[in-house]
Amino acid sequence: MKTIETILFATDFSTISDYAFDYAATLATTCTARLVVIHVVPHQEDLRSFYVPHIAFDELDKEVEAGARKKMAEFTEKYLGRFPGATSCVVTGVPYEEILNKAAEEKASLIVMGTHGRKGFEHFIFGSTAERVVKTSLCPVLTVRPPQHHD
Repeated sequence: MKTIETILFATDFSTISDYAFDYAATLATTCTARLVVIHVVPHQEDLRSFYVPHIAFDELDKEVEAGARKKMAEFTEKYLGRFPGATSCVVTGVPYEEILNKAAEEKASLIVMGTHGRKGFEHFIFGSTAERVVKTSLCPVLTVRPPQHHD
C-alpha cells in the first residue's frame, strides 16, 4: 500500500477551499503526513494588451499579491497550528502549472483542492484549474466539490 507522506493543498481562499481543507486536514492527521499549502496569484498579462498604462498593472499586481499574502497569513494562523512541519506559500503564475511545480518540488504524495463545479459557458470562460491539475498531475489528486443542499 502506498503511504501518503506529503499533501499539497491548493487554496483560492473561497468557501469551497475551506470545505476542501477539511479533507486535507483529515488525511494529513490520519496519515501523519506533512501539509503544504499553496495559493497562486494569476498573472494579469492576458489583460495587458488593452489600453491600460503598464504602471496600473504593476500596482494591481502588488496589491493583489499583498492581499494574497495577508489571506495566507490568516489561513496559516487559523488552520495550520496543529500541523507540525506544515508550510505555506503564495506564488504568482498560471495556477495549475504552479500547483504542479510545487507538487513536484515537495514530492507530494497527494494534491487536495476544491472545485467550483462550473458548467457550460462559465466553464468555457473560466476553465478549470482542478481539471488541468487532474489531467496532468504525476500524483493522485483529490478534488472536493461544494456540498449540495437538497431542500
